[in-house]
Amino acid sequence: MYKYTTQGTCSKEIYFEVDENNLLRNVNFVGGCKGNLQGVCRLVEGRHIDEVENLLQGICCRGNTSCPDQLSKAISKYKADNL
Repeated sequence: MYKYTTQGTCSKEIYFEVDENNLLRNVNFVGGCKGNLQGVCRLVEGRHIDEVENLLQGICCRGNTSCPDQLSKAISKYKADNL
């Protein structure tokens, strides 16, 4: 399980797994807007990390980021750390 601490959002952490085919699994946000983030988690489940990173990058809510944007940053950090 990979853990990412968010910055500038209502959510505080993001947890996720990446399988052997680089597909996202078990995405979970801690904090934030529960219904919206459950929707995000379901929509990204089983998608390739590159696709999700590109789709969510740059979405803004508060300031210059959002929970989806933070997931894209989490994926980017995951890739830098593990690939």
